[in-house]
Amino acid sequence: MNKSYLKIYSTLLLLLLLGGACKKDFFAPEYSEGPISEDAIWTTDRRVREYLNNGYTYMLSRYNIDNGGALLASGSDEAVNSNLNSNVNYFNNGTWGSLKTFDEQYTNLYTGLWVVNTFLQKSPTAVVYPASDLAGLRGEAFFMRAMLHFELFKRYGGIVLATKPFSPADDLNIPRNTVDEVVKHIVTDCDSAIAQIGPAWTKDWDAANWGRATKAAGMALKAKVLLYYASPLHNGTNDLTRWQDAANAAKALMDQNKHGLLPKAEFPSLWDYTATATTYNKEVIFATSASNTNTIEANNAPVGFTGGLGRTNPTQDLVDAFEMASGLPISDPASGYNPQNPYAARDPRLNQFVVYNGATFKTGSLTRAVETFDGGLDNVPTNVNSTKSGYYMRKFLSSNATYNVTSITNVRRPWVLFRYADILLMHAEALNEAVGANADVYADMNAVRNRAGMPSLPDGLTQEQMRERIKNERRVELCFEEQRFFDVRRWKEGDTYFDAAVHGMRITKSGTTLTYTPFVIETRVFAAKNYFYPIQQSEINRAKKLGQNPGYE
Repeated sequence: MNKSYLKIYSTLLLLLLLGGACKKDFFAPEYSEGPISEDAIWTTDRRVREYLNNGYTYMLSRYNIDNGGALLASGSDEAVNSNLNSNVNYFNNGTWGSLKTFDEQYTNLYTGLWVVNTFLQKSPTAVVYPASDLAGLRGEAFFMRAMLHFELFKRYGGIVLATKPFSPADDLNIPRNTVDEVVKHIVTDCDSAIAQIGPAWTKDWDAANWGRATKAAGMALKAKVLLYYASPLHNGTNDLTRWQDAANAAKALMDQNKHGLLPKAEFPSLWDYTATATTYNKEVIFATSASNTNTIEANNAPVGFTGGLGRTNPTQDLVDAFEMASGLPISDPASGYNPQNPYAARDPRLNQFVVYNGATFKTGSLTRAVETFDGGLDNVPTNVNSTKSGYYMRKFLSSNATYNVTSITNVRRPWVLFRYADILLMHAEALNEAVGANADVYADMNAVRNRAGMPSLPDGLTQEQMRERIKNERRVELCFEEQRFFDVRRWKEGDTYFDAAVHGMRITKSGTTLTYTPFVIETRVFAAKNYFYPIQQSEINRAKKLGQNPGYE
């Protein structure tokens, strides 16, 4: 909280009172009456609901975090960005600091907290029809407050808890709350959301309201924050009760028996939406509002497909994490891995998530095999956007979208914040840490693997062996979904994975013969301070008691 935060007060209020909407869905308030007073918002059912809806616009959609098509994956060992000038590289080159921040969400998230706290403050006496709906609306606000606090917590650690709509009269030069206090508050708000929201899961809403918070969303967020709290970054003494609490929270959602994994045949439709695919399907627990767009494809498709920008280039390090179809890692001599035919007989998810040389890719009516060998159609030396790793990203890209053509085709999709596969892997991780590799841990892991077409894990894994399999399963199943960036941090393994070289695959073609040679793309830098984001120095200057995160002083 700081002076810059206060500057938002009058501007935000004006925007709310004037409507300021451009999207025709429940997230966009529109006041047909014209300008109205602040007090008048709370005297009409429609206005009350519209005010709450505005809070949903602060749920972070993460398909473009640098206004140039970058994903956070390029700030981890999952990918490099084809735009070498992207600020996402601050995470990788040692320049990230309080005077050179990136993914700066501090003010934005506190602005969202002002909105939902104002709703929680004003709504008890607001006009809502029927009156019985008020509890559910407040439950949604509790969820949003918990979510916004969590987004701050996972970036900054201890933060100032915003429990009311701060005003210009308040002293905002206040210290941060402890991690214990932050986690306790988020969990309390999740419990309030779970208790008060009516719909148990997405499909309990009518289609026009898909994307609103549900009991399941509150359960997922509770499990996630408790998992972070139990992880080494925040649990230096390895308190096993924290792991058990996280496992219990995930299990509560699983026992709800509402959400589940999509069948194997439908799994690609989680991102490649077709006319028959459902945007908010049973695997999606909570997602942002769906946007009708083709920019995800335009930013990330291979350069040879109507001028795609190919921004997110998966690393060889990620590709190597995908096992052989037999379930053996490629490093196992018995796996059958052939370095000169590296994509044969691999985990089916490799082809679903990553575009490699020879794989089929489709954009509208254009379908062909991708050529990432030197001089191929998708690796042109004169094109600055050509892949820097020998790969392109496939996950999130719809084959139905078209771009850079006369008649474009948009696809409607949200950013998925919680999905069921993540819950299963969270439960497996927490339970394994709490009690070891028991039957429930195996069941979680095998459900995710079997759905992908991978065999079950071998029996008899130790806790340590299972831990490594869980981490790798998260790396593969959840790649590009903004999990790896934070997972490595909460595991305190940044010096292992992020303070290291990242690799690509150079492919040369002579006649019909292809030769595959791994190479170092770049060597990256990670320091202990990088486990947390720096707070912008301008914020520290305005509120000295905030204090900077260690190492950024």
